[in-house]
Amino acid sequence: MVTATSHGTHTSTRPVPPSLVFPPDFLWGTATAAYQIEGAADTDGRTPSIWDTYSRTPGKVHNGDTGDIATDHYHRWPEDVQIMSDIGVGAYRFSVSWSRVQPTGRGPAVQKGLDFYRRLTDGLLEKNIQPVATLYHWDLPQELEDAGGWPERATAERFAEYAGIVAEALGDRVKTWTTLNEPWCSAFLGYGSGVHAPGRTDPVDALRAAHHLNLGHGLAARAMRAVLSSDAQMSVTLNIHQMRSLTDSAEDVDAARRIDGVANRVFTGPMLHGAYPADVLADTAHLTDWSFVRDGDTETIHQPLDFLGVNYYTPTLVSAATVDGAHTSDGHGISEHSPWPGADQVAFHRPPGSTTAMGWAVDPSGLYDLLRDLKREFPALPLIITENGAAFDDYVDPAGTVHDPDRIAYLRSHLSAVHRAIADGVDVRGYFLWSLLDNFEWGYGYSKRFGAVYVDYPTGRRTPKSSARWYAEVARSGALPAGD
Repeated sequence: MVTATSHGTHTSTRPVPPSLVFPPDFLWGTATAAYQIEGAADTDGRTPSIWDTYSRTPGKVHNGDTGDIATDHYHRWPEDVQIMSDIGVGAYRFSVSWSRVQPTGRGPAVQKGLDFYRRLTDGLLEKNIQPVATLYHWDLPQELEDAGGWPERATAERFAEYAGIVAEALGDRVKTWTTLNEPWCSAFLGYGSGVHAPGRTDPVDALRAAHHLNLGHGLAARAMRAVLSSDAQMSVTLNIHQMRSLTDSAEDVDAARRIDGVANRVFTGPMLHGAYPADVLADTAHLTDWSFVRDGDTETIHQPLDFLGVNYYTPTLVSAATVDGAHTSDGHGISEHSPWPGADQVAFHRPPGSTTAMGWAVDPSGLYDLLRDLKREFPALPLIITENGAAFDDYVDPAGTVHDPDRIAYLRSHLSAVHRAIADGVDVRGYFLWSLLDNFEWGYGYSKRFGAVYVDYPTGRRTPKSSARWYAEVARSGALPAGD
């Protein structure tokens, strides 16, 4: 590479990163979630979800922010679909708002709610963008929470009914389905630490919720298979924590095992192996006898999947702790209550290196290690990265543009890790950038920006960031450009 200097030219010894080419059928996408972007909280029959209630409760969300308006995607979806088309993504992963489709969580659907998703999917297909529908991204109808929420078995049964309704309505348009997004967050942040809706703090309820989310997944997959065509793709998305112990000591290794149990294997065990891990049951035996697991439940949960959705942002680094309460530094929000039942004597540590605006370490090696480990444990199961991205303190400059080089560097390094995993034989079939738009970031409100597109919240104006243009080139070429 030749560079100009004040003394003429010289040949630089700095290496140029090679162009990394992905398989020709690799799926390039982007993702959002209903409550984070749709707004229109009480429009066309929609009723409150647990996130409406939680965000409107003083002190629960930063700055008192709510998703009442969010990015107003409900009304501005044609503009957002056009942005996706301009970027050139091949797929869009969105979630369906349960309380928009079935306001009480029971009974017949509200057709106006279903019509919104019909219009959205039609608009995507017109732009040759594959719709990928997630049925549950944390927004349980409040009426079902009032009846007990996910700790109650009936919620899993209602979820299956809702899943069948949506599959029947959209199955002629949508061929790729996800039952649940990150059930760990729903169970353990929602019912354990209380930093997510509905804000409950009972470790037994958290474990009960985890089981009934698992059961809901299995029942929903069955209900959907009954009405979908044979070419439909079924999946679940898990935020599998890539576990690392601080040292190789027996105590630290056991701490990692305990967290791996209630972070990952409480879901992958029944979903992918057909049984709960014995050590997870033993670790939590002082809390519950797991009698809420009935005969036949694990067989129901263990449904065949066409691929596993994997969400990754940062690795998890732990050690044995000498005092209780170390969970408060786990990166999932501050609470006096632990989201880790059966693992109170575990300390969390921030991995070394740079961090995002969330305080999460930037470590693409964790994504490579996670994909490699999943290949070893589930060699026949294809994988898709259904979320990966980063929040940074983005702003519009005087020229009206948004430059986000840190996000581009994050995406390049993590996509390089995906490419390396593919080269090493891992069957990774796609990547979905989180997120298309800046949006309501749960307990952080509007203070954290994950989007490739900047949103001016008072006006709703969209401004693609530098990362959107960079990702557009990657999606167009199917390769990471050399020389970034």
